[in-house]
Amino acid sequence: PIMIDSSKWSVLEAGLKCVQGKGIVNSISLKEGEAAFLDHARKVQRYGAGVVVMAFDEQGQADTTERKVEICHRAYKLLTEQLGFDPHDIIFDPNVLAIATGIKEHDRYALNFIEAAKQIKQRCPGAMISGGISNLSFSFRGNDPVREAMNSAFLFHAIKDGLTMGIVNAGQLAVYEDINPVLREHVEDVLFCRRDDATERLVTLADSFKGEGVKREADLGWRTGTVEARIAHALVHGLTEFIEADVAEALKTYPRPLTIIEGPMMDGMKVVGDLFGAGKMFLPQVVKSARVMKQGVAQLLPLMEAERAAGGASTQGKIVLATVKGDVHDIGKNIVAVVLRCNNYEVIDLGVMVSTDKILETAVKEGVHLVGLSGLITPSLDEMAHVAAEMERRELDFPLLIGGATTSREHTAVKIAPAYSRPTVHVLDASRVVGVVSDLLDPVRKLELDRKNREDQERLRLLHARKRKKPSHSYAQARERKPVIEWKQADIAQPPFVGLRELREFPLSELVPYIDWTFFFHAWELRGTYPELLDHPSRGKAARDLFAEAKQVLQQIIDGQLLHANGVYGYWPANSVADDIVLYRDETRTQELTRFNMLRQQIVRDDGGSNPSLADFVAPKDSGVRDYIGAFAVTAGLGAEALVRQYEAKHDDYNAIIVKALADRLAEAFAEALHKRVRDELGFGKQEQLSLQEVLHEKFRGIRPAFGYPACPDHSEKSKLFELLQAPKLGIELTEHFAMLPAASVSGIYLSHPSARYFAVGSIQRDQVEVYAAAKGVPVAEAERWLAPNLGYEPSAAEAARGAAAVQPGTATVV
Repeated sequence: PIMIDSSKWSVLEAGLKCVQGKGIVNSISLKEGEAAFLDHARKVQRYGAGVVVMAFDEQGQADTTERKVEICHRAYKLLTEQLGFDPHDIIFDPNVLAIATGIKEHDRYALNFIEAAKQIKQRCPGAMISGGISNLSFSFRGNDPVREAMNSAFLFHAIKDGLTMGIVNAGQLAVYEDINPVLREHVEDVLFCRRDDATERLVTLADSFKGEGVKREADLGWRTGTVEARIAHALVHGLTEFIEADVAEALKTYPRPLTIIEGPMMDGMKVVGDLFGAGKMFLPQVVKSARVMKQGVAQLLPLMEAERAAGGASTQGKIVLATVKGDVHDIGKNIVAVVLRCNNYEVIDLGVMVSTDKILETAVKEGVHLVGLSGLITPSLDEMAHVAAEMERRELDFPLLIGGATTSREHTAVKIAPAYSRPTVHVLDASRVVGVVSDLLDPVRKLELDRKNREDQERLRLLHARKRKKPSHSYAQARERKPVIEWKQADIAQPPFVGLRELREFPLSELVPYIDWTFFFHAWELRGTYPELLDHPSRGKAARDLFAEAKQVLQQIIDGQLLHANGVYGYWPANSVADDIVLYRDETRTQELTRFNMLRQQIVRDDGGSNPSLADFVAPKDSGVRDYIGAFAVTAGLGAEALVRQYEAKHDDYNAIIVKALADRLAEAFAEALHKRVRDELGFGKQEQLSLQEVLHEKFRGIRPAFGYPACPDHSEKSKLFELLQAPKLGIELTEHFAMLPAASVSGIYLSHPSARYFAVGSIQRDQVEVYAAAKGVPVAEAERWLAPNLGYEPSAAEAARGAAAVQPGTATVV
């Protein structure tokens, strides 16, 4: 988002009038009193922006922990209670002030900020914390190495206690683990006010670092160490070249193969786990370490059969993981499994599309300690709630972990946790899972985690209830507020044909230029934008290594034709009728082929804007304009499952996950390349003068919305799309919950009118759901099941039960 930064309100408001989307105002405060504060905040809210609130009041700038917390809590209550401000739109800046200035009163400034951040997060749920980080080291201006060390160490500690964003030159941040240990100790003495002479000692030391970068010694002689040290080093650094030889050597001195695993191997993996948990290693590096571990263990397995028969190797705990019924996405789950195994947990990965019975029967039979559920598509959220309810009905006693791209702490708190009385914890990503699992398996820490988790979930339920009270138009009013479009035949793109065209064995090499590598890295939890990510001060090395290896695998896939890309697309005469898009069999427009039921935004918009539906961007039937729409389905995942199994057979999860992530990217690239072809066929694409980055950021005319996404969130509409496209003939099918198989597939429709744009339907009300259900010819309860994340009201329990019964396996419409 754009941050508008000024101390003058007139500048801030001028910026708010120009910024598209959701911006951030930096900043407002209480220094002019409550009336001015509320007036400015009300205007920020009306412009739809978030706001940075500085820890200033009528008495001046807050410098102590108590004053920072007091002012921020006061501002929070004013914003949330008097203005109904969404807490997630509030960012507090409790003032990062310079330390090591020689003035005694400044010694605690860093500590005060960190203490205040922790308390503000507790007392102001939902709000975020920001700070001007470079202010901290201002007294050492001119000495970049010391400033970088101070800023980096401060960030490392402040993030743990609630700092969520900061203003700092990211290109001049030292990596925490690379800070010279002596310098780091002196810096942290100052940060935490640990010594009376901390400032003097740092000033004295600083001269020896002036103009020098932080150095890291490379251990080039690791092969000269003991066999234990070599095995540990190979694991930490993900080096497979010598592991078989080193394990063979270790067998000469270790009496049992199990002691090699429990000794030097687990010593190395413990270092990996510690570094990953501290943010000093990244997922690609961890998965490489796991590859070394699995190859070493595989060498020992034939010798361990007797050991296992006698009791087997001990583990820290046993966990069953599964992607829930109807869902096929598992990259994130696979990474979680790798991370847990790296930390000596036994993981039973049941795969994808796993039924509730199989998950729970396996958990009981295997005597696991936890159950973990994963999913990507929104119907999976409902399936997870069903699993939780069934665990409660069967009186099971396993903690339940929830994860996946569409899951959230809020949804877990509102929909899943109430169905199950045991601990139910949302895990954001793989970097958090080990800490959560470790706490849940410790009798003492489990109680504390469960207490905090339940308190947090109760707060989230209250926030959710407040969101549902946000004003909405009636459905009739929302339809009256549809976008105003002047329909002219001249604005309609004439397609070159009507009907279907198949694209079999599409050349993968033609898709490579359209790959958006940013999202490839995101699959590995390497956040940032490609190509800038490759030069990131801490994540860049891991990203560069992963990128080089991914390109090697991609070239092998292309050269060996190991993956296959098929697609289908077409054009049809179409018009809108109410909020439906009607497709006709031919140009006579007398026979209806199918119709897509669309939803309309109902929220009351602060900017007074219209309430769109995707049907608004197709000419109404009574307009006299002859319109058209397109549709498509593509996959690049044919062959991926077999290739992944080959890598897994070699104990190579690293390349197996690379294949899955590449297949996803190639499918998205196929969708992008095909959309370019469609725009060219429709005529207006040939005038595009766009760079690849502009194409990837959709700076072109037309949109390709996908069912299940914000503008058309009902996944069940995909059944009509797949029947229209005859997609199963190309090897692309749907699960009972309308996930696409192979997982690396993309589908949607093309809307080409110049006014067409993306938007989020957001919260909808019962009056619209009733009309929508009637249009689809399904019970209201069934429509509510598929639209559950968008409902702005709570369906009755009886209706919810009927909705669940209406879509049990065997009765859902599945192609």
